[in-house]
Amino acid sequence: MRTYYRGPDAVVTSDIFVGNGAPRTKFAVRELRNVCITHTDADDFRPSAARVTGGLLIIAVAAWPLWMASPLLALALVALGMPATAAGAVFWRLRPQRWELRATYRGTDVWLYASADERVFNQVSRALRRAIEDARPPSVWDDFAAA
Repeated sequence: MRTYYRGPDAVVTSDIFVGNGAPRTKFAVRELRNVCITHTDADDFRPSAARVTGGLLIIAVAAWPLWMASPLLALALVALGMPATAAGAVFWRLRPQRWELRATYRGTDVWLYASADERVFNQVSRALRRAIEDARPPSVWDDFAAA
C-alpha cells in the first residue's frame, strides 16, 4: 500500500482516503466518483445594496434624536459609525476562504475534506488525484497511443 499523503487531518493511500469529514470515515479510493473542488466564494457574501442601505438607515435613526439634542453628538456618531461599517466590510471580505473536496461515494454525495489553508488543501487534493489515477485499471488504448 502506497502512501501519498499523511498529515494530522487527512491520510491518502493507494487504497483508502481518510479526511476530516463530519464522521471521520474511510473511503475506498476505487469507489470515489465525481471528485470535485469547491470553495466558499467571497462574492456570495458581499454586502448587498440593501444591507448597506439598512446599516446607513440604522445610523440615521440613531443619530436623529441626538441631532435634536446636540448636532455635534449626532455628527460624532455618524463619523464613528461610517468607518466602523467600512472596516467591518473589509474584514469580512478578507476572511480566509474554505476549500472543500466533495465526491460521490457508492451513489451518495459526500464531503471528504475541507481546509482554510490553501497549501495543505492542495497537497491533499493532489495526493487524492494521484491515488485515483493510480487506482484506475490500465486502458487498452495505451498501447495504441501516437508518439
